[in-house]
Parts: sequence; structure tokens; C-alpha cells
Amino acid sequence: MSIYAERYRHAKERAAHSKTQLGIFESQLGFELDTFQKEACRSVEAGRGVLVAAPTGAGKTIVGEFAIHCALTQGKKAFYTTPIKALSNQKYNDLVEQYGEDAVGLLTGDTSINSEAPVVVMTTEVLRNMLYADSSTLNNLAFVVMDEVHYLADRFRGAVWEEVIIHLPEHISIISLSATVSNVEEFGAWLDTVRGSTDVIVSEHRPVPLWQHVLAGKRLVDLFAEETTVGEAADALSNKSDDAPAVNPELLKMRTHRGRPSRARPRAPHQRGRRRGPRDRRGAALNTSVSGFSSPPSMPARISRPAMIETLDANGLLPAICFIFSRAGCDGAVSQCIDADIRLTTEAQAQTIRAYIAEATASLDVRDLKVLGFYEWREGLTRGVAAHHAGLLPVFKEIVETLFSEGLIKVVFATETLALGINMPARSVVLEKLTKFNGENHVDITPGEYTQLTGRAGRRGIDVEGHAVVMWRPGMQAEQVAGLASRRTYPLNSSFRPTYNMSANLIAQFGAERTRKILESSFAQFQADKSVVGIAQRVRKNERALEGYTASMECHLGDFTEYARLRRDIKELEKSVEKSRKKLSLSQSIASLQQLVPGDVIEIPRGKNRGEAVVLTRAESNDDPRPSILTIDAHIRRLDVRDLVGPIVPVSKIKVPKKWQGKTPKERRDMASRMRKALYKNIPPRERAQNTWFDHKESPDYAKLEQMRQALRQHPCHGCSEREDHARWAERWWKLDRETDGLRRQISRRTNTISQVFNRITDLLASYGYVEQGEDGSVSLTPQGRSLRRIYGEKDLLTSLCLEKGFMDALDSASAAAVVSAVVYQGKRDDGGLLSRYPRPDIESSITTLITQWSKLNDAEQRFKLPQTPAPDLGMVWPVYKWARGDSLSKALEGTDLAAGDFVRWIKQVIDSLDQIAHVSQQDPHLRTLCEASIGLIKRGVVADQM
Repeated sequence: MSIYAERYRHAKERAAHSKTQLGIFESQLGFELDTFQKEACRSVEAGRGVLVAAPTGAGKTIVGEFAIHCALTQGKKAFYTTPIKALSNQKYNDLVEQYGEDAVGLLTGDTSINSEAPVVVMTTEVLRNMLYADSSTLNNLAFVVMDEVHYLADRFRGAVWEEVIIHLPEHISIISLSATVSNVEEFGAWLDTVRGSTDVIVSEHRPVPLWQHVLAGKRLVDLFAEETTVGEAADALSNKSDDAPAVNPELLKMRTHRGRPSRARPRAPHQRGRRRGPRDRRGAALNTSVSGFSSPPSMPARISRPAMIETLDANGLLPAICFIFSRAGCDGAVSQCIDADIRLTTEAQAQTIRAYIAEATASLDVRDLKVLGFYEWREGLTRGVAAHHAGLLPVFKEIVETLFSEGLIKVVFATETLALGINMPARSVVLEKLTKFNGENHVDITPGEYTQLTGRAGRRGIDVEGHAVVMWRPGMQAEQVAGLASRRTYPLNSSFRPTYNMSANLIAQFGAERTRKILESSFAQFQADKSVVGIAQRVRKNERALEGYTASMECHLGDFTEYARLRRDIKELEKSVEKSRKKLSLSQSIASLQQLVPGDVIEIPRGKNRGEAVVLTRAESNDDPRPSILTIDAHIRRLDVRDLVGPIVPVSKIKVPKKWQGKTPKERRDMASRMRKALYKNIPPRERAQNTWFDHKESPDYAKLEQMRQALRQHPCHGCSEREDHARWAERWWKLDRETDGLRRQISRRTNTISQVFNRITDLLASYGYVEQGEDGSVSLTPQGRSLRRIYGEKDLLTSLCLEKGFMDALDSASAAAVVSAVVYQGKRDDGGLLSRYPRPDIESSITTLITQWSKLNDAEQRFKLPQTPAPDLGMVWPVYKWARGDSLSKALEGTDLAAGDFVRWIKQVIDSLDQIAHVSQQDPHLRTLCEASIGLIKRGVVADQM
């Protein structure tokens, strides 16, 4: 083909493309789409669902925006769902700027703006509730964009994403946007199964290369010895390449050196061939090194947070996000920067920041500013540093996000929640440590978490490259950091399980039989069924191996299977007997120590006090008895249960004066001499000390063990010359048979697991009269069951049961809000228990009803083998009551460890729960009026400002 023909063909293709929706959309953007974006948009235009998996900052949301463009062009609706309200607000503002206020709406738990607009941004729970209510807002809906769809792995809220995917009508196209996960093909296959034609588009390309460093003291040290980005390291690690990047030897020297930290200045950085060091977008090389320390190698001291900021600033790595896995740590970091007089802004920038803060917080009550930590927070912002965590007021977080995106804030100290979709990219990301507290233990962060956190580094269109910096700590292993460099980093595992509310809604809409089929189409069941295939293959393989083992252990003298079982039973019983013996020995040792009295002469069998001794004082503690003794060589000691091998029995006695203290060596020697005389004269112990202790050999298990040993010796196979060879094969057979039985149980548990849980929930609801079975076998909701459909939350059934018992009937408005908080609130620490004092007697009565119903519900859940409903938490009863009564924020929070942001967040959830109860109570005007009045009392001040 001639060059002219080629040009003509390309021109014709461009002309045809420009007339497509994608072509029109591209022409409005002002930049060229990446390959993966074009592929995904073509799928959307063709009417297919699409799953897009790409790194943070790669531009996944452009696919969702194209779906919105298509909906508006077709005169249809598009919903854009997000996992958190902050992300919904951010996306709403972006779309309003693009399409105008009339075309875009916002629906979150506490906000409703233009809900019937052609484009509505919402949290995923709002869409789920719409589907169950069969809302008219769903009419004319063509596209649903599910941003951060990998959130369905969240164990608390993840099920909502699956509910939406399963229940959306088939004609609606779902555009799923996900982080890079290792089983994206599996998730795509499930979407294809439940939604029909779904294309999976995966991009692992980071538009801005990411370099990794370790901040050792005040020096930035490259993680890898060669020129290696995170993407290149990930490729090498995932492909198990022989050319895997070598860790910088300088970091290895730091780890292995055990001398005292040296304050010697390092040598000048070694200049490398291809690149003199990571460059910022202005081209200045960073002060990094791959050379060793000055001899001898030094262990760098950990630097302060202000010094860390100064180092980043000197290397041109600001703006930066520093992840600290602690709210207190984030606030403390800002305080440290203020104390160190860190200032990253000009006076003009500081004035701009003050003006923006004044405008954004004008509605806050001046009396609340101190308890909100406003003044120190503002001082940090004017200096260019800020904290970002869930304990801040929503308006404070929004101000931080806005000022950071405008480039006015240079450093944000954040918890990991910042990594969940908020659009706050930075030039560099700093990880203060590679461990975090997960609520129970301190655990290492996973490669997936590392990728999610460092994905914020590198601003597309601004930075040439991004930088991930890990702060060096004693004991840190560079290989561990290198191993975190990964791409498709973590599997997406379903957290879906039927709840009481979900079951009630599904029964009402579809009946029990169809509900079971719907539940069996969940991603959780899809994964379980898929895993069963592999497990079944392992079972068949094991069964073939067992046949071979059986043949190898055959004995010509008798049934060796029987003989091997007898040997194994003896071994298990021996373990049980020994465990019982130790337990008996310990309990009898403790009991004997508790019975010792002053004057008892004893013989200690082991330990540093071994030998004869006389008891001076009785044991003070029953749990850990440690009587005071005088040893035969005249030393005063404490006798511990670890010195004994069983109960200790006095062998003699002497008189110990009540006021004897043994302060002088002579007193101690005289007492030891009297003890030796008593032993020499064989003076008997006191009469009550002659206890008879139980011998473990008298137990039924010990007698049974002796019988089994006798049977073993008399078995025909006991005399076989190849007995031990047969026994080895028998041991292998037994271990494999036990493993195979476990696999069979797994298959049994995983087959139809979701529908089995639904059946148990249905049985429990029936026991409470919430469902009933018709003559034809169909299951339907009773009037009590229908009330459960409108109650959402972890304690949905408990709330419904308490409403039946009228636990709010005798309450006033303030008390009602306080009682409902016990159903909503879940503290971080499991303090548990009842309050020592309640605001009012009627509140205590209602809480008693709540606790009673919870206890009965837990018993029922245990009976029906269902997860137990968490206990009511009374940690918000007093604060909510004070707030409802009109107290100031500082007064409401007095005596609690609640952060102001947490208080506002929980109050908003109490408002949501009261609103649900009001809608459930359509036939009870008093209860509805009570709930509305309660909402009016607590929806004020700083709470109202944040809604």
C-alpha cells in the first residue's frame, strides 16, 4: 500500500471515530486517552459492562465519566457510587463544575441534593436501599459507575457492593473501577456470570514512575543498587526473574553493623551512570546515595518529624503525605512541627489559608472552637502542615484536602484512611513504619496496603516521577521493603453474608426459593464453588495414595490397621493423661502452698531454694501463692509454685514467734538451727498438715491406658519382624486420611454455604414470629417482619425486637436519643458492662430491656449457629444525652476519650437510626413524633454544620 493510501485510510478512520460518542468525548478532554482507557470506553459505548483494574492515579475514573457522557447523550440517567461520603462530595463537586448544578445530584446518608437529576453521585448504601425500596429514582437508569469496587472485600460493609451488583436490573450497565488486585480475572468472570457480557480491562502501567528510597538519618538512600522503579521491581519479583534487582548494599551494612551510631558525615554520593539521582520536575538531582558509609559503617539515628520534613524539602520532594498509623501520632506530628517552628508557606500563602479557613468555618460556634482543637489546627495549616484522620471534623478534613490540592499545604500527616480514594496526590509518600495496629495486634503491612499507600506519590501532569520513602528504623530489613514492591498485590475476597435485614427484604420481594438462588449467585458462593473444584481434585489424589499406603502396611500375622489404630489411641491417651497429670500437679501444688502455715518445715524438691526450709508467713494471694520461707542456710526467700513438682507436705514443725522479722543474721541463723534440731529429732508435722493428695495413677484414664498397653502387647502384629516398617506406612496413612477428611468437610461446608446461612436466619426469624410458612410451603413476612425491612445496621434485628418491647415508649426526646446511641455506637475498646450511673431512671430501664433482648438474641443465634450480634455499647449514652439537653460540645465530651470528629460522626449515625425508626413507626404517631423531636434536639450546632 502506498504512503498516500495509508494516509487516506488513517484520515478516514479518524473521521469515522470523531463521529462516535468516544470521539466526541475525547475532543472535549484536551488530552489523549491511554490505551486501557480507550478499550474500556469502547466497551461502554458497545453496551457491555466493564471492569477496569489499574493503579491509583492511572485515570480509571475517566471511564466512569464517559459512561455519564453516554447517559446524558441518550437522555438516560447515570449513578456514580463511592464507598465514603468524602469521595462522593469530591466527585459531586467535580461533576457540577463540568455539567452544572441542575444536571448533577448528591445522595449520602445525611445529604440529599437534586436527587432526580440525570447524574446522581451517592454512597453505595444509598443505592442498595433504593433497590430494596424499589425507588422511582431508578427509573430511566442506564449506567451505574461503582468506584473503588474492591471495597467489597471490606468485612463490615463489603456485602453492600455485591447486593447492588446482584439486584440491579439486567439492562443497566455496570462500570466497575478497581485497584489492581491479583484475581481480577476471577472477579470479572463472576460479573460476567451475574451481569452478562462484561469486559475485563487491566492496566499495570503507572503513568508517573515511582522510585523507592529509605530515609536513613538525614540521608535519602535508594532502596535498590541499580536504576529500578517500583514497576520494574514488581515485574522482576512477580516473574521470579534471575535478574531481580539487588538491594542497596549500604542498607545491608546498616542492618548488620552492631557498633555505636557514628556521627561521621557520609562520603559524597557516588555518581551513577544512567541517572545521577531521582530528579524532581525542575531537574535538580536528589541527594541520594548507593555507596557505603564512611568506615566503619554507621547506624543512623532516627530523626524527628520536623527534621524529616526539612530533608524532604531540601531534596525537592514536597508536597508529601506522611502515613502514620495513629490519630494521636498525626496530631502529635503537627504539634512537633509547630514547636520546631517549621514554616513551609510564604506570608502571602499563609494569609490566603487564613482567609479560606475563616470562610469555611464561619458557621462553627465560637464556644466549640477550643474543644475542636481549632487554633492549633489553624496554626499548622498556615505553616503548611496538617493532620488528616477520621477523628477530625468533616469540614476540617475537607479544608485540608482543598488546600493540599491547591498546593498551599506541603505536608499532610495521615492515617491509612486517606488511601481510600480521596484525590490527594503528592510528589512523595513517606511511611513512618511498616507495621500497624489492626485492633488486636501490631502486624506488618501487606504488599497490597503498601501499593495503595504509595500509589499517592507522583502527580500526573505535574511530576516527572513519584517517590516512596520509608523511614529507617532499628531492625528494619531492606529485603522486606523490596518485597513490598508489587503490583497485582492482593486477592479480592468476598465478605458477603446474609443479614437479617437483607433476608427480610429478599423474602418480601422474591420469596424464599428465589432468594436462595439469588444468594447462590453471590461472589462469595462463586469463590467457594471454584475452590471446591480444586479441593475435590486433592481428595481424589489423596484417595489414590491411601490405597497404596494400605497395601504397603499389610501384615501376614494379622490386621495391622487395627494394630496401628491401637498404637495411635495409646499415644493420644498418653498425651491426655500427661496433660491431666500436669494440670493436677499444678492445682495440688497451689492448694498445698495455700495450706502452709508459719512453723511448717518443708523439703523443696528443686529450684534455687532446693532443700529444707521453714515457712515464715502464709501466702497472701490465692491465685499466685508465694509464702515467705527461711532456707536451711539461713536465707529468707519466697516459695514459688515453680519450685514444686507436686503438692508439698510438711515434714516437721517448729515455733515461729509472731513478731519475728529476721532482720539480723543472728536471728536467721538461730531459726535455721532450730529447724535442723527439729529434723534431727524427727518432730512430726502438725496433724492437719497430713492431707491425702490424689495420685494421677488412680484415675480411670490411667487404668484404661494400662489395659490398652496390655492389648497392644498381645496383638498378633506386635511380634512381626517388619512391625516398625509397617508402622511408618500406617502413620503416613493416618495423617493423609485425616487431611482428606478435613478436605471433605471443607467441601461440605462450602457447597451452598450462603443459602445454608439464609436457611438458619429464616428459622431464627420464624422462632420470633417474623416469618411464616404458607400451606404451599412458601415463606412470607409477618407484620413484625416487615418492620425489619426498614432497619439497617449491625444490630438490625435487635433494634426491631426492642421496638416490639416498647423500649422507647416511656422516654422523652433527649433520653430517646441517648438510648438509641447504645444500639448504634461501637467503641474501639471493648470496655463493655453497664454504667455505674445513668442520666435518668427511665434510660436505665430502657437499657435493661435492650441488654435483656440482646442476651436472648445471642442465645437464639448460638442455637441456630449464626454469628452473634455485638453487645450494645453504652459509651455514647452520657455524651448524647448531654448534647440533646443543650450542653456545649466541650461539656458533652467531658470525661470521654471521644474526638470531636468521632462524636459528630456517631451523632449523625444516631440521627440516621432515629430516622429509620420513625419510618418504621408509621402506625405509631407517638413514636414517630418522639424520634423526630429527638433528631431536632441533636441536629444542632457543629453537627448540623457538618450535614
